[in-house]
Amino acid sequence: MSKSIKFCSVIILFSLISFSTKSQPVLSNHTFSIENNQVGVLSLPGLDAEFKLSGANAGLFRLKANKLYIRKGNIKPEIKWYDLTISAQTKSRSFQQTFRLVNDEFIRNSVIAHRGAWKNTGATENSIAALQQAIRLGCQGSEFDVHMTIDSVPVINHDPTIQGQTISTSSSEKLLALKLPSGENMPSLESYIKAGMTQNNTKLILEIKSTINKERALQLTRKVMDVVIKLKAQAWIDYISFDYAICMELMRLDPHARVAYLNGDKTPEMLAADKFWGLDYNQSVYQKHPDWIAQAKQKGLTINVWTVNDPALLKSFLDQKIDFITTNEPELLLQMINQ
Repeated sequence: MSKSIKFCSVIILFSLISFSTKSQPVLSNHTFSIENNQVGVLSLPGLDAEFKLSGANAGLFRLKANKLYIRKGNIKPEIKWYDLTISAQTKSRSFQQTFRLVNDEFIRNSVIAHRGAWKNTGATENSIAALQQAIRLGCQGSEFDVHMTIDSVPVINHDPTIQGQTISTSSSEKLLALKLPSGENMPSLESYIKAGMTQNNTKLILEIKSTINKERALQLTRKVMDVVIKLKAQAWIDYISFDYAICMELMRLDPHARVAYLNGDKTPEMLAADKFWGLDYNQSVYQKHPDWIAQAKQKGLTINVWTVNDPALLKSFLDQKIDFITTNEPELLLQMINQ
């Protein structure tokens, strides 16, 4: 095969990959409530399409000008969610996506348990047990960290190594067999999200870790998004990362993904211009730039601060009415909020 033919083949393959990644129906939101029965707005990024509902639950919803609504009689406290299949027809092709649409009973108390609730519970950080403890406590969210194995499986751990094994050069079979100090196995991203999707009260705050190079970082990002879409977990997931390219790729893959940036080197104006959902900066950043909180509010960005454990600082950020506080002391913060 000549070099020119090979080059053309690569270009065609890249175009097909890009087209398939973008060309799937997306929803602007995946929750409903008794107060608001509009679920979200449907689109097919980059294409004009006609949408249709199908599947067993199609009759429970209605479409009007690409806006999806649940019929109010179907909003019942005992039903946590419905699965709904949506077809998108263009002039030349059709696409189909199934979404899990969730009864919005998510807690709004600003408490994000850092790596789950582990410090005072006996659970191992970043374990499913720590997630379950955060849910039991009634935290708004439980944060966790994602790396990728050599065979491209996203797994949960804070550091790039675990028990002497480097995650990026180890197989998923070997890593997922490891026992954590609490006795459970190291979780995969899929098993962790599945555990979180058994309830509709606590959000899952998914941090995609920076990795050895940009190519691998973007590969990890796509793998993470593939798992989220496969599990129909969009309603549960908020994304965070220190890597700006990872954040931008998340928003390319899903224009409505809730993405916040961690590194602290971008102004609220910059993040708003790039259509971020929020900023999630270390406490020291807000102390250095106290005006950024007001700027973020003015720009409509959500505001998170990490990792705050000191009672005086917790109170200070509560008084500033920011959206989320990430802490290793969720019990203390919950007690302060409920006083």
